[in-house]
Amino acid sequence: MSLIIEKDFSLKPFNTFAVEARARYFAQAHDDQEVREALAAAQRLGLPLRVLGGGSNLLFTSDVEALVVRLVSRGIRVLSEEGDHVVLEAEAGEPWHSFVLHSLELGLAGLENLSLIPGTVGAAPIQNVGAYGVEISDVFAGLTALDHTTGELCEFDAAACAFGYRDSLFKQKAGRFIILRVRFALRRAPRLQLEYGPLRQRLLQAGVEHPTPRDVSDAVCAIRREKLPDPQVLGNAGSFFKNPLVPQSLADELRRCHPNLVAFPQANGQVKLAAGWLIEQAGWKGFREGDAGVHGLQALVLVNHGQASGKQILALARRIQTDINLRFGVVLEIEPNVIEG
Repeated sequence: MSLIIEKDFSLKPFNTFAVEARARYFAQAHDDQEVREALAAAQRLGLPLRVLGGGSNLLFTSDVEALVVRLVSRGIRVLSEEGDHVVLEAEAGEPWHSFVLHSLELGLAGLENLSLIPGTVGAAPIQNVGAYGVEISDVFAGLTALDHTTGELCEFDAAACAFGYRDSLFKQKAGRFIILRVRFALRRAPRLQLEYGPLRQRLLQAGVEHPTPRDVSDAVCAIRREKLPDPQVLGNAGSFFKNPLVPQSLADELRRCHPNLVAFPQANGQVKLAAGWLIEQAGWKGFREGDAGVHGLQALVLVNHGQASGKQILALARRIQTDINLRFGVVLEIEPNVIEG
């Protein structure tokens, strides 16, 4: 067996909230074989297997009574190329932003709006991560996963993934499938998505009239660095709440009381509200209780100022949820996965 298993292992370096939590057992899997070895080891130990990617979209609220396996597989390859269309595949352990930059270096467009998102390639489809008008589902070409229950390799197309807003089959059936590698449908001739207001404005401010995918990536990175704290400096998991989808009638009612309501009509007749705007209007922006707080520049981001526990951060999130529901009649849904042992 090549897999190295460690006991009573601190997960603090492997979650971007930088909260302390210890895994009963811990291992790092470099390839498919080591993932299978981790599955077998968990069965022998009589413990569940929990898979960890970049640790950027989760919150530990206690120690983890499991074998935690961190996917660190690497590899990027072109699978097919037909004229303008290129399918690029990456192993699950590839850091997401590095993968985006690699695709740009290859002259491929499609991922530029998703620049600087923390995490790994394998974790991206679980949340159907998105930013600045683009989601994973828009550029998805398939993935390979290991079925935890049968040990078989499974191939998924977009329909099988059941992608939704920050949702997928892999989130709905958490723990069943271990994503091993993901494929993306990219283009050599870019079709840029520039409808997100601040993105277009940033490009115009930079004097870029005819942007390239690299220009878009640079602009996205600049915006994200201004709005979001660096997890290396201030523990956080990015946006902590999803932007809620509400009926048109509720949006109309809220707009009568709040004329500056930030809202975006959806194709299905619902309206997407800006969760950060709601939280800021309720006075939570910059709030701090002990070391758990709300970021002073972006109310959508909860932060660890140093020694906050996962339970303290979750308790703050619950208070915000209750307050927003009482004030606006809107239920905020937590975006990161909350790991409770």
